[in-house]
Amino acid sequence: METSKGKRTAKVRLTLTKRCVDGLEPTAKPWIAWDNKLTGFGVRIQPSGTKSFLVNYRANGGGRNAANKRVVIGRFGRITPDQARRQAQALLGRVAAGGDPANERARARGLPTLQAAFEEYLEANPGRAPVTVKIYRQNLRVYLSDWVNRSLDGISRKDVEARFNHLTEKRGWSTANQTMSMLRSIFRRPCVDHEGLKNPVELWLAGGGKFHRKRRRRISASGEVLPRWRRGIEAVRMPAVARDVLWVGVYTGMRLGEITSLRWERVDLKRRILRVDETKTGEVLELPITQQLAAIFERRCADCADAENPPSGWVFPSRMSKSGHLLDVQRFHAGIGRAAGTKFWFHGLRNSFISVAERELLLPRSLTKRLVNHARSDDVTEGYAADWTVEQLRGPAQQVADRIEALMHAG
Repeated sequence: METSKGKRTAKVRLTLTKRCVDGLEPTAKPWIAWDNKLTGFGVRIQPSGTKSFLVNYRANGGGRNAANKRVVIGRFGRITPDQARRQAQALLGRVAAGGDPANERARARGLPTLQAAFEEYLEANPGRAPVTVKIYRQNLRVYLSDWVNRSLDGISRKDVEARFNHLTEKRGWSTANQTMSMLRSIFRRPCVDHEGLKNPVELWLAGGGKFHRKRRRRISASGEVLPRWRRGIEAVRMPAVARDVLWVGVYTGMRLGEITSLRWERVDLKRRILRVDETKTGEVLELPITQQLAAIFERRCADCADAENPPSGWVFPSRMSKSGHLLDVQRFHAGIGRAAGTKFWFHGLRNSFISVAERELLLPRSLTKRLVNHARSDDVTEGYAADWTVEQLRGPAQQVADRIEALMHAG
């Protein structure tokens, strides 16, 4: 039934007898007629005309916060309404005693829990970058922790919708998108392995759910923001090691995690080559060390080594971090933005680097992608063009660094 505003209202309630169920007509979408004598007992009518008896209940003792679950009892024609009602009464009795028939059936069919499916999802692709795996585990632990012990068929479309809306309100659209996209991927393999299992995220999308459209931050022209950001970085009080992380970001466009996880054995100052292992794409990245970058590393080297021994370990160490290297550069962003008079965020340095390379120096896009380790396109021609050697990159990298330095000191 619908109101004048098109909003769905109370469910249909009837006394489910054979004559009554015979008379229930299919519509363009599946719908459920509920029994008015036994709460939770109903019959689902599919567009094809198929009718199946089911029981709806809330697990874990009930309550509004408990998971809403359904168990199909049998198809009308193979089982009568009276037989279905008796089975429904038995199932609801087990629920009242603390049971969970849906989970019991899932275990009997071998359906994994969300935690088990998540581990299989990670094992199926061992090539993911460690930082990506870390983010996935954090999303599961923080945003889906109350679902990890549920069997997969215990997570419904409505659960997904409610959690997506909650995360959007409390954590923002990016977290909501990322978490539900991960959940959809986790379900894909089990949906292939277990007949009848539906991906609740796909059902949510099919029912009108939508991910938030990605919104990119608009960055002002490099000639406008770089002088301000330089003044902001210089004005804010911070450890020298943190400031040097920012300068590396300025002159290379590297991601923050790629910079903070650098080790000295990957920095070859004699050959002027930098090797980056911890990349988002999983590919090892070799970059030429520009004059500006060499000055930063030489300064770091002086702080990290003594006269007799070469530097070793982390390039940007931190005694306050469990990892041993610097992690918390983001805490200086707000202060830099205030001192600069314009918003500052670390990824903006990467955007600015790319803008200078492509828009000011007109470097080939494939070369710029190679410099900042962007994921390669599926285009075969661009794939070949992206295979630049370190020596081929050396001149362009120095051009970009020089131009960035000039822009920073122009304002």
